Amino acid sequence: MSKPTGGGVNDVTHFLASGAPLPGSPTSKPTFTAASQADWAAKRLVWVPSEKHGFESASIREERGDEVEVELTDSQRKLTLSREEVQRMNPPRFSKVEDMADLTCLNEASVLHNLRERYYSGLIYTYSGLFCVVVNPYKNLPIYTEAIVEMYRGKKRHEMPPHIYAISEAAYRSMLQDREDQAILCTGESGAGKTENTKKVIQYLAHVASSHKGGTLGRNKEATQGELERQLLQANPILEAFGNAKTVKNDNSSRFGKFIRINFDVAGYIVGANIETYLLEKSRATRQAKDERTFHIFYQLLCGTSAETKADLLLGTADEYRFLSGGSIPVPGQSDSENFTQTMDSMVIMGFTPEESLSMLKVMSAVLQLGNISFMKEKNHDQASMPDNTAAQKLCHLLGINVLEFTRAILTPRIKVGREYVQKAQTKEQADFAVEALAKASYERLFRWLVHRINRALDRRQRQGASFIGILDIAGFEIFQLNSFEQLCINYTNEKLQQLFNHTMFILEQEEYQREGIEWSFIDFGLDLQPCIDLIERPAQPPGVLALLDEECWFPRATDRSFVEKVSTEQGSHPKFFKPKQPRGEADFSIIHYAGKVDYKAQDWLVKNMDPLNDNVASLLHQSSDHFVSELWKEVDRIVGLDQVSSGENSGPVTFGASGLKTKKGMFRTVGQLYKESLTKLMATLRNTNPNFLRCIIPNHEKKSGKLSPNLVLDQLRCNGVLEGIRICRQGFPNRIPFQEFRQRYEILTPNAIPRTFMDGKQASELMIRALELDLNLFRVGQSKVFFRAGVLAHLEEERDLKITDTIIRFQSASRGYLARKSFLKKQQQMSALRVMQRNCSAYLKLRNWQWWRLFTKVKPLLQVTRQDEEIQVRETELQKAKDNLTRVEQDYTELDKKHAQLIEEKSVLADQLQAEAELFAEAEEMRARLANRKQELEEVLGEMESRLLEEEERGVQFANEKKRMQQNIQDLEEQLEEEESARQRLLLEKVTLETRVKSLESDSTNAGDHRDRLSKEKKQLEERLSEVTDQLTEEEEKTKSLNKLKNKQEAVIADLEERLKREEQGRLEQEKWRRKMENDSVDAQEQLSDLGMLLAELRGSLAQKEKEITTLQGRLEEEGARRTEAQRALREAMSQVSELKEEVDNERQMRERAEKQRRDLGEELEALRTELEDTLDTTAAQQELRSRREAELNDLQRCVEEETRHHEAQLSELRVKHSAAIDSLQEQLDNSKRARQSLEKAKGVLEEERQNLSDELKSLQASRMESERGRKRAEGQLQEYSARLTQADREREDREERVHKLQCEIENLSGNLSSIDTKSIRLTKEVSSLESQLHDAKELLQDETRQKVALGLRVRALEEERNGLMERLEEEEERAKEFTRQIQTHTQQLAELRKQSEEVNTGVEIGEETRRKLQRELDSANQRERQKEEEKDRVERQKERLREEIEDMTLALQRERQNCTALEKRQKKFDQCLAEEKAVSARLAEEKDRAEADSREKETRYLSLSRALQEAQDQREELERNNKQLRLEMEQLVNQQDDVGKSVHELERTRRSLETEAQNLRAQTQELEEELTEAENSRLRLEVTLQALKAQFEREISTSEEKGEEKRRALSKQVKELEIQLEEERSQRSQAVTTKKQLEAELQEAEAQAETGSRGKEEAVKQLRRLQGQMKEALRELEESRLARDEVISQSKDNEKKIQTLEAEVLHFTEELAVSERQRRQAQQERDEMADEIVNSSSGKNAIFEEKRRLEARVTQLEEELEEEQSNSELLADRQRKSTLQVETLTVQLQGERTLAQKAEAAREHLERQNKDLKSRLTELEGTVRGKHKLSVAALEAKIESMEELVEQERQERAIANKLMRKTEKKLKEVMMQAEDERRHADQYREQLDKSMVRLKQLKRQLEEVEEDNSRSNAQKRKLQREMEELTDSCQSMTREVTTLRSQLSIPEWKADQ
Repeated sequence: MSKPTGGGVNDVTHFLASGAPLPGSPTSKPTFTAASQADWAAKRLVWVPSEKHGFESASIREERGDEVEVELTDSQRKLTLSREEVQRMNPPRFSKVEDMADLTCLNEASVLHNLRERYYSGLIYTYSGLFCVVVNPYKNLPIYTEAIVEMYRGKKRHEMPPHIYAISEAAYRSMLQDREDQAILCTGESGAGKTENTKKVIQYLAHVASSHKGGTLGRNKEATQGELERQLLQANPILEAFGNAKTVKNDNSSRFGKFIRINFDVAGYIVGANIETYLLEKSRATRQAKDERTFHIFYQLLCGTSAETKADLLLGTADEYRFLSGGSIPVPGQSDSENFTQTMDSMVIMGFTPEESLSMLKVMSAVLQLGNISFMKEKNHDQASMPDNTAAQKLCHLLGINVLEFTRAILTPRIKVGREYVQKAQTKEQADFAVEALAKASYERLFRWLVHRINRALDRRQRQGASFIGILDIAGFEIFQLNSFEQLCINYTNEKLQQLFNHTMFILEQEEYQREGIEWSFIDFGLDLQPCIDLIERPAQPPGVLALLDEECWFPRATDRSFVEKVSTEQGSHPKFFKPKQPRGEADFSIIHYAGKVDYKAQDWLVKNMDPLNDNVASLLHQSSDHFVSELWKEVDRIVGLDQVSSGENSGPVTFGASGLKTKKGMFRTVGQLYKESLTKLMATLRNTNPNFLRCIIPNHEKKSGKLSPNLVLDQLRCNGVLEGIRICRQGFPNRIPFQEFRQRYEILTPNAIPRTFMDGKQASELMIRALELDLNLFRVGQSKVFFRAGVLAHLEEERDLKITDTIIRFQSASRGYLARKSFLKKQQQMSALRVMQRNCSAYLKLRNWQWWRLFTKVKPLLQVTRQDEEIQVRETELQKAKDNLTRVEQDYTELDKKHAQLIEEKSVLADQLQAEAELFAEAEEMRARLANRKQELEEVLGEMESRLLEEEERGVQFANEKKRMQQNIQDLEEQLEEEESARQRLLLEKVTLETRVKSLESDSTNAGDHRDRLSKEKKQLEERLSEVTDQLTEEEEKTKSLNKLKNKQEAVIADLEERLKREEQGRLEQEKWRRKMENDSVDAQEQLSDLGMLLAELRGSLAQKEKEITTLQGRLEEEGARRTEAQRALREAMSQVSELKEEVDNERQMRERAEKQRRDLGEELEALRTELEDTLDTTAAQQELRSRREAELNDLQRCVEEETRHHEAQLSELRVKHSAAIDSLQEQLDNSKRARQSLEKAKGVLEEERQNLSDELKSLQASRMESERGRKRAEGQLQEYSARLTQADREREDREERVHKLQCEIENLSGNLSSIDTKSIRLTKEVSSLESQLHDAKELLQDETRQKVALGLRVRALEEERNGLMERLEEEEERAKEFTRQIQTHTQQLAELRKQSEEVNTGVEIGEETRRKLQRELDSANQRERQKEEEKDRVERQKERLREEIEDMTLALQRERQNCTALEKRQKKFDQCLAEEKAVSARLAEEKDRAEADSREKETRYLSLSRALQEAQDQREELERNNKQLRLEMEQLVNQQDDVGKSVHELERTRRSLETEAQNLRAQTQELEEELTEAENSRLRLEVTLQALKAQFEREISTSEEKGEEKRRALSKQVKELEIQLEEERSQRSQAVTTKKQLEAELQEAEAQAETGSRGKEEAVKQLRRLQGQMKEALRELEESRLARDEVISQSKDNEKKIQTLEAEVLHFTEELAVSERQRRQAQQERDEMADEIVNSSSGKNAIFEEKRRLEARVTQLEEELEEEQSNSELLADRQRKSTLQVETLTVQLQGERTLAQKAEAAREHLERQNKDLKSRLTELEGTVRGKHKLSVAALEAKIESMEELVEQERQERAIANKLMRKTEKKLKEVMMQAEDERRHADQYREQLDKSMVRLKQLKRQLEEVEEDNSRSNAQKRKLQREMEELTDSCQSMTREVTTLRSQLSIPEWKADQ
């Protein structure tokens, strides 16, 4: 598409509206000549089909029934065609129409002709109803500049020419106005310009909807554009680099579809974006057609990277890679290196980290390396081998995997056969296919990750979008000769999009007809495409093509041919399906789409649908050491493995069909299913939007500008659905004209139908249609328009043209007659004039010599007396006009005087206001000084109070610690009681389980006997069949081996699990203790929360009052606070320098105040002088002179004042410079100290916040101190009561100690009895022993609690600290939970490692299986028992699994609670943000107020200047009046001197001229004065309006801010309530979780008991056997491994030595051959030189020499050829030598390693042989002991069961005793709780007293504030009085001066003055 170029805006608008011819296009000649116009008017011009031009214009010569004879207009050739082939032509009025839906003849020829004419004129955009058709110009057009964007901005679609910006603007405006999501659908073939138009849409939206306004399309767009808009524009180059490629049709073809979703907020600004991609052509990464390239990024990578990165990425040139089949094909006009830098810059802008970009480049380099891996077919069989693994090494280095494992996975992958895995060798074709599939999958996953990363960068979640505009850039409908699976998906998509267009068009038509009230049977044209869509997508009854394809993918032996047969059988009768009757090799089936019939070839469809991949390599990549690669391949579960795909029957050499597929349903999803789901999502979003359709068209395949091939364009119009839309239009009434236009255009056809009176447009058009006698089916009359069928307007246009031609012919004849008559009259007048001239000339010739005639001619000019009266009248009229002007000027002057007076009054009011503001400012400064002093005093008080507070806090901390100890002791007692109860319940459960287990063992023994009998029978049968089924027996033995391995594994796992269970039990007990503590803490926290809620309510009330005060003082105090902080820092370090500067500043302030006083005095004098001047304006000339002098003095005074102010300002600036220099020097000194003090300042900030809180609390503490002392006295009285209670507590403690001693004895007995069953009873003894110490501590805590009552005033702070502690505990709980999850993960990893180890062990066990068979016969009975026990273990494991699931549920509940906590934190952050916004709004309002004040000051200055100008104008007017009076006097004198006319004519003329000039000057001056006055008045009015608007705006903003504040307060209260509700819900959830946890713990304990009993029985039975077996297995495995390793090392060393010898021999042979070839070459050269010398020297014997020469030349050529061969051989040999040397070096290194390994293996083998002998001797001893031990173990178990029953009975008795003790302790606990409640009541009383003291404190504060306000008022009055006194003293001084001057003038003696 085109790019923006330069050009003016006017040129561009002309270009857009009218167009300009494209270069190479036919010149824009008039299409219709006069003859063709006449032919068309007579219904003669039509369109005729043509092979070359598509359609040609022709005229109808003759009609013969259904045939028509036609004459072509260009070639004048005659043709006979059928009437259906001929298409009607539109009138010339519709030439180059912007919307083709307005064409009256809607046919293919008219559409093509309109597009062609517009394209040749340079108009590439054309509307077609809802469509906008774009034809690619293949050149740069100046229609995409920023000026064009501004032209289209805010305009409607019909107001501007067609353009992509018009569509974007319409979508944007409708989104903002209708609040409806929009979509722009760009479709078309490759190279049609979809991507460029998409870019233009994004650029337009980024410019129009940018939150940071600036040029988005200009040069400096990176500097001015907002971050999000920049990223949105920079996402396109990245996607183009990774997803676009060069094709035959297009140099920058998008090989994927995308849907860009741009989100906007309510204001219309871009807030985010999202990109979805469809159908990436990943096969292009491995194969390209001729003259085509792969994706751009590969060439950019090879050309643009530096040498270092190339070395890191192991890159070469483009010709070295097999996947780049065309090599380095350049793109004209593009530089790959520059594009690479642009791509990397875009990645940086998008926020890609350097690690991410480097990882992406590594993956791309790995994709290229995959193509260089070559495979060879081995000689004897089809197995593939990899002779050269250099490419594989590079690949594995880049991807972070092992080379050996990669080659093994490619050449011999593991395949699952039944339940086991087998390694299967791959053929060369299969290996090549696997590598290509891996490359494609890698690139596709990289592209998906890239899109996801871009979406993450463009996503802005904090700013949620209100609506969006989606841009769909997807391939259009394509019809090739044979179409594959990709074309089916593209055509299926376009069917759905065309259905969407038809449906939207139907809805719009329906709305239009309903709006206009037209009756019409509505047809939903979207339903026309439904059969074709059902044929493709229907899931069942009958299934569609995609469903059948998915179904075939599940069958093991399905092929492409079976799929085609199934499709033809299922859908053979479908109307849109067609099965060709051609032989195989052509199309398999056809589908009739809306654009035509499409043939499909179903080759490799099953493979493309499944997208198979080598799952071994995929899992290897998932385990890569590179994190990026492992992330790319994390979804390995749903991959279709290559082992599941084998060759079909008719699928050729490398066709991997679906045969052999054994994947379960649901394991993976096909490409068709995924694409169908993404398409349904896309269509759902598009249906919810308002769509805008853009259809891109290729004009030609040569990429030439100005050339349009008609047949190509027609095919695209069919495929794009433009002609389909025209077909739909022709069904209805496509042509619509408003009534006014219809009447104006076609009233000429019905001249007398409409009466002359006024008539409605609808009635007039109905009358016209009746007069035209149109058929009712051809038109409809709506409410505002007339609707016509297609072709009716053409007929009306024809009749109108005929009518107009007749009228024009009549008009021409009348005008020609008129012109002829006019010219004849003119000629007659010329003849008569000639005659008069002749007569006058003859008379002059007769009189010219007559003397009287000469005298008459000389005297006549002097006779001017007769004209004096006329001149006097003219002068009087001029005088009258001057008087009128004067009266007008006087009236204006009076009005201006009034206005001037008003302005002076306003000025005085403003001056008063200014003075009041200045006084307020001074008062504020004084207040600030007082506050600073007050602050210093308070800081001193604060220091004292802080020291006291610290002491009080220490006491409070001591009391709190003592209280915590008491609470912990009580909790520990409760926990001990609960643990005893749980132990009792556990023992009861264990007894029940043991009884059940005894019964189960008895039943198992009976089952085992039956099983033994069955086995004996089966054994006999097996022995009989042994000869027949030996193979089956071997398989069964292998199965038994595997089962035994599994058994051993399970035994080890069970042992580990038992140990873990024990650990988890201990952890759970600790958790229970901690949980109980937490519950108690939560109860205390709830109480504290309720107390805090009460305090919060009170604080909110006080906050509401103080916020109003803070808002008023905040603006003033913020600046002062900032200055104060800076000054304090400077003061502490350099007080001396600052004091000097302060003195200078004070002096300057005094000087300034004096200057301001002088200025005020001068201003007052000025105002007095002005008033005097205004009073004495109309007095004598002397007064005027005085006034001028005074004005001069005034000006001098003003100059003096200005000079003084300038002088003061200069001094001020100098002082400021000095001050700034001093501050800079101080700052340099301070910088070093600031670095050290930063940490201290942070701590200081925290302390200052605490200090502010403490200062608030200090006042309350001062008042509450007295009351606390009273409370102390009361507390001392209460202390005595507590001491009495303490004595009682001591007695009770002694009773408890006795009971505890008894309990300890009983617990010791119990622990002695239950030591074999439960090891946990030891803890109980320890806890009981600790009870004594805790009770002792409880006594001390009770004593300390009495002291704690004194410090109840500090309870609030203690509660806050406890709350913080609770929060910390909560965090610790979360961390513990995380640790538990980590432990679970580590356990799972350990399990996996154990499984791996067990697999390795199994391989060693197979070797020692023969020795185990001997032992197996003897251990059959033991194995049967073990099997029974294994069944029991299985049950236990099931219970454990159930418990694990429940634990997972608990972890999920924990996560939910964490999410709730995070949500609460987010709400708190939002609340903080709202507060910050409120502060910003208040700051903004203050700034606006300051601006308004500054504007008012500027306007006041302007007003003063205008008033001065007014005064000057008044002076000028007075002077003009004087001049006028003088002129009047002169005029009177002139009138009196009328008698002396002859003398004064010349003087009068002079005076007249001077008067005229003066009058002109006066008029000009009066006009200028009037203009200045009007400007002054306008400015005054503007000032008033702006002031009023600012006041109103300020009041509105204040009201809105207050409303917002109230709303936010309400919202905050609601949030607080919601948080309280959520807290209650969380408490209930916690209680539920606690109950579930208890249940789980009880079940766990049961399971543990069962597991322990089973494990003990099993361990005693199997321990020795397991040890023996393990030792044997390890010994045999190590022996076998050492042997195998030794053999392998020996064989490898031998092979390596042989290879080395052969290589050395080859090297020697090659070196010898090289030497021989060198000698031969030298000999040949010598012979050639000698022969050349001989030829030069010998002239005789030329014939013989020539023959000799020929022979020698032939010999030389032979030698040269041999030389070249030898050189090539030598090069090959050199290469081989290098490789061989490298191999020799590697082999030598390996040999050394292998030799060391062999030595180690020998030593290990000898050691193992010794161990083997020892083990054999032990085995023989143990075999005898094992049998006896099994019997003994069974007897021991039975004895243990009996002893356990006895122990259980004893425990029952002991539990009854313990229950009694428990009841007693519960009673005591209740008494303690009652005491605690009494203490809480006392605490509540103290709180109430505290609250009362707080209330009193607040009242005192209010009284203090009122007193301060009174003081401030009195101070203000005092200041006013002082100012008045100063002014009076000044006035007195001035009066005394005047008196002294007067006395001196009058010469009065001094003594009189003294009297």
